[in-house]
Amino acid sequence: MSNRKKLKVISTNSFTAAAAPSAAPDPEVRAVAKRRQFEAAYKLAVLAEADRLTEPGAIGALLRREGLYSSHLTVWRREREQGALAALGRRRGRKAKLTPEQRRIAELQGRCTRLEHELGQAHTIIDVQKKLCTLLGIPTAAQDENFGSES
Repeated sequence: MSNRKKLKVISTNSFTAAAAPSAAPDPEVRAVAKRRQFEAAYKLAVLAEADRLTEPGAIGALLRREGLYSSHLTVWRREREQGALAALGRRRGRKAKLTPEQRRIAELQGRCTRLEHELGQAHTIIDVQKKLCTLLGIPTAAQDENFGSES
């Protein structure tokens, strides 16, 4: 039996032996911690209750009763403002398959953004070349046309 399982069995046995009729919670830290996950509806309910509380210390009592931290409220409020909690209600899983038209649109949008980036780089290079020509005193094609039209 692995050490982890032994710890789990020992902690389970000690909890049942120490359980009193008053049903006091076990102060022992569990050997295998499990990350808690909260439903979007629960988060919204807790936030609504916290927003209604106005008395000093009432939010702290709510947090103790629910077994939460103040950072939970902070993160959940930020998510609510961004509309992320509505998105949390959706089930996770595989994304829907794209149709051939959607795939083509995504491909063309990616190509368009890449070409716009390259065009911006080309404009920057041309501007630098123009400034270099004026610093070195080399006439550019635009300056040659201007001199030809003045005569």
